[in-house]
Amino acid sequence: QVQLVESGGGLVQPGGSLRLSCAASGSILSINAIGWYRQAPGKQRELVARISSGVVTVYADSVKGRFTISRDNAKNTVNLQMNSLKSEDTAVYYCSPLTYYGGEYFHSGSWGQGTQVTVSS
Repeated sequence: QVQLVESGGGLVQPGGSLRLSCAASGSILSINAIGWYRQAPGKQRELVARISSGVVTVYADSVKGRFTISRDNAKNTVNLQMNSLKSEDTAVYYCSPLTYYGGEYFHSGSWGQGTQVTVSS
């Protein structure tokens, strides 16, 4: 099973940008869809962006227009470009393979350690 490792988090001021990277231990060509989740303190983990093997992208309303997900099958990475960051974007961010079932996408496999994003002045 391909393992995914997140990186690129940090401290950024409101309005700033960060680029998160999700590196796979093997080929991601076999993974139909990959998503970026986040979990803020005291809140449930939520799916903020996903990308399919056909490069169809879907975003949560809270990040639409500010975040961009992309995948590089040659480098086996999935990136999340985050612009115009807000304090409410503060969370631990995780990437995950997704399984499609019953019209929805779900996390598949085990979670990585994630990468902390803190938006604060």
